[in-house]
Amino acid sequence: MNENSLETIELEMAVLIRRITSITSDKRNGILDRSAYLLLLQLHVQGSSGVKALADEFQLDTSTVSRQAAGLEQKGYVEKVPDPMDGRAYFYQITDFGIKVLVEYKQGRLDRITKLLNGWSDEDCEKFGDLLRKFNQSIVGKK
Repeated sequence: MNENSLETIELEMAVLIRRITSITSDKRNGILDRSAYLLLLQLHVQGSSGVKALADEFQLDTSTVSRQAAGLEQKGYVEKVPDPMDGRAYFYQITDFGIKVLVEYKQGRLDRITKLLNGWSDEDCEKFGDLLRKFNQSIVGKK
């Protein structure tokens, strides 16, 4: 790899993280934080899931995910359902209210991204999305 390319990537990643953090921490943009958004999205797309499976998916400690899920449950975004195979265990599933909040929040994110990418070609947007996916997958070792 070219050292100049690596330095450019390192710098641009730092700038991107800072700017994304700034944009997403703006409370006018919605009521979900990043962890809540990702947990709700995972439950919406993949269906109900246990804390351990969610922790594995996000490479987090189970206590962290448990605490985050409990917060979502208090707000009515998710609910616990018993595991039919093991009466002692339970899964979290997204509620109708959680879906409503998720869909509204996601649309707000898509609207902001659309504005940021105004003037980009469809080809550039597709390439950028593919490269972001590839980079994210390399972090967790997925192919």
